[in-house]
Amino acid sequence: MSKTTLSPIVAGTMNWGIWDKNLTAPEMAHIILLCLENGISTFDHADIYGSYTTEATFGDGFLQSKIAREKIQLISKCGIQHISPNRDNKIKHYNYDKDYIIWSAENSLRNLKTDYLDVLLLHRPSPLMQPDEIAEAVEKLKSDGKIIDFGLSNFTASQTELIRQKTEVNYNQIQFSATHFEPMLDGSLDYMQLHHIKPMSWNPLGNVFREDNEQTRRLKKLLAKLVDKYHYGADTLLLAWIMQHPAGVVPVAGTVNVARIQALMKAVELKLDREDWFAIWAESMGTDVP
Repeated sequence: MSKTTLSPIVAGTMNWGIWDKNLTAPEMAHIILLCLENGISTFDHADIYGSYTTEATFGDGFLQSKIAREKIQLISKCGIQHISPNRDNKIKHYNYDKDYIIWSAENSLRNLKTDYLDVLLLHRPSPLMQPDEIAEAVEKLKSDGKIIDFGLSNFTASQTELIRQKTEVNYNQIQFSATHFEPMLDGSLDYMQLHHIKPMSWNPLGNVFREDNEQTRRLKKLLAKLVDKYHYGADTLLLAWIMQHPAGVVPVAGTVNVARIQALMKAVELKLDREDWFAIWAESMGTDVP
């Protein structure tokens, strides 16, 4: 069982750095404090974010914020070998050698200005990953106090089982939303419930506000009615939809918009009527549920 407790919604930092918002360390310090003020104490990183630069900027911001380390939880991921001027990679690939996992986790600690990660995730599965070697790295990091919990990201149920046979898996961060609901049907969320693995969801709002197609138009039409009924924003309704699944999904929300950060936690208290929950799924599929 997990030794960590994440906030009900996690702040995703992928777009905080040079990949999008290009926040400075003082700006990140402000967003960290704002998140904490609104009940969001967990921050999701990956070594590759910002082409291997965002963790360090966040770490500087964290120091400037003067927040006690025990007040927040830090997640990071490793394994993707990204094409970047900051790494000597000729092609995108994955590396889950024991020494690399340990080095990468320790490098994240240096960048984030912390002694430990609350959760370390393997970013994406690799056909060449060796479960024994992964387990050795995880157990070494745990015994050295450098990570508390271990998990995966974007792993299928069978890939998770492969790793879980060798070392405890506490989390799996997957794509799950009203427009990407396959994990409800392909056994992913069932498997996590069976084995007490906590699911996190990246892109929890799906494509509703990113794409204009028949699916998103159907959903927006329904959401407009539900906004009038529940008096919550459409984004809050979509977060509540995934959080209502019995697997206990934790959304990873990437916004740095002040009003949206303040609204995020409203999804925690919102419970959709059963028929409304199924209506969202039906509109996403474009047909009645099976």
